[in-house]
Amino acid sequence: MGHTVSQIINDTEQLLNEAEQFLERLEHSADTPSGIGQLKEKRAVTEQTQTKPRNKNREANQAAVELLIEAYPNTFSLNEPKPLKIGIQEELVADEKVSRGKIKRALATYVRNPRYLQSMVAGAHRVNLAGEEAGEVTAEDEQHAKAKLDEYKERRKARQQEARKAQKVAEKETRLSSKLDALINKF
Repeated sequence: MGHTVSQIINDTEQLLNEAEQFLERLEHSADTPSGIGQLKEKRAVTEQTQTKPRNKNREANQAAVELLIEAYPNTFSLNEPKPLKIGIQEELVADEKVSRGKIKRALATYVRNPRYLQSMVAGAHRVNLAGEEAGEVTAEDEQHAKAKLDEYKERRKARQQEARKAQKVAEKETRLSSKLDALINKF
């Protein structure tokens, strides 16, 4: 029984040391500009102010793309996008099937789509509003598209790493909290 009491004391001391170290790190990081306290505040403010407008913009962008797909099914496709003719925006405005603002929004969204960027291969045919060939993709165009794709991949990778880090911190906080609760319940 003496061994069990000394083991409990050792475990308690170890948990208290871990808790103190954790709290010190937490207090220290809350005092720094990149601290957890400020990070949580910034994240809460960001979520409140940016999530809704960003989702609304994304929805409006997708709706504008859908308008172009409906109006010009031989030219626009989300599943199999084709490189567009250079200057197609002027043709779209002149055709007057879709408003100028929606055209700009839709084209900006459409040409940033990873599938569209993947379709930008040197020698591939560009299409006009009728879906007919109207020029070719140059090697320079292909390089630009690949650079954009790489940029998107890097941003995605960074977001995923940040999410994993946040998840690990949350899991560690949960473990520590449960250890502290178990310790409190022992006494």
